Amino acid sequence: MNQDESRYLGQEKVSTLLFKFAIPCILSLIISCLYNIVDQIFVGNGIGYLGNAATGIIFPITVVGWGASLFFGDGAAAYLSVSLGENNTSKIPTSVGNAMLFSFLSGVVIAAIGYIGGAALLTTLGATGETLQLALDYGRIIYIMLPLALTQNCLAAIIRADGSPRYAMLAMFVGAILNIIGDPLAIFVFHMGIKGAAYATIFGQFVSFLICFAYLWRSKSFKVTVASLKPDFAVLKRIMALGTSSFLTQLSIVVITIINNILLVKYGAMSEYGAEIPLSAFVVIMKLFQIVLNIAIGIAAGAQPIVGYNYGAQLYDRVRELLKLIVKWTVIVCAVATVLFEAFPRLRSEERRVGKE
Repeated sequence: MNQDESRYLGQEKVSTLLFKFAIPCILSLIISCLYNIVDQIFVGNGIGYLGNAATGIIFPITVVGWGASLFFGDGAAAYLSVSLGENNTSKIPTSVGNAMLFSFLSGVVIAAIGYIGGAALLTTLGATGETLQLALDYGRIIYIMLPLALTQNCLAAIIRADGSPRYAMLAMFVGAILNIIGDPLAIFVFHMGIKGAAYATIFGQFVSFLICFAYLWRSKSFKVTVASLKPDFAVLKRIMALGTSSFLTQLSIVVITIINNILLVKYGAMSEYGAEIPLSAFVVIMKLFQIVLNIAIGIAAGAQPIVGYNYGAQLYDRVRELLKLIVKWTVIVCAVATVLFEAFPRLRSEERRVGKE
């Protein structure tokens, strides 16, 4: 997407642009949720609530990873959009290369911490005697793919900013479908237990990575070379500044999840349910919450290329109009979700009870 090709971002109706970019972005993020949700469904049915609780223990570690990838990916995506608006594109390949490199290295560091921390780390995150081994089995496999999974997530943000949100959605969709197919095969056919769910997840992530990586040969506004991977700390500093909000969003989820895991294990053990059932229930709620959260994030992330371009082009009235639309639709989504959750909190469980009767 060269300067002439991207000019429509500063000319087309703002609401039309937001719809065009936000819908594929929302779908991509919801599809990414399927990795965790599908694991919950098949692990719950094939292994039981202890398996659900175990995957929930690993959840904060993966969210830290996504936060790191968005730190660099969303930052590079914003850098790309602003640079196009400013008609100053010389450093875009460097920003993309540096974002990929540091997302990969973040994955290496987080995986290393996971392996080295082992049982002690998972116990700190809320694992109990009954869930610890399951969490270890699941986590040790998930860690393997973290460097490439984070690189893929980083690239997805950049691909959307490059004017190809549908391509990013396709990459996520293919990976999620493979995970959906792989989970029941690994758990119920090959009897691999929770390890099977982990293998199905990383296989889907690997294919998504390959699809995103292949985009580098068809990108519109940049061409990444080996030289692009050389750290440029001036560019990296700006990328990190632009990506900080995305990182802090993910970090807040991690903090909330860890605190709740610890409290649920502590006080759940004092109840008739024990520590594991409350922990398992919270995992399910968090995965449901992720869907709503990703819709809201998708609206903002979809608007990011439009905001970046218009800000760089100094079209500030369009930026303000976009901000109003983002706030409006985010409030609507959250209000609708709140009403549904409060009005029908036990709809599914009641349907099951009636069916059994």
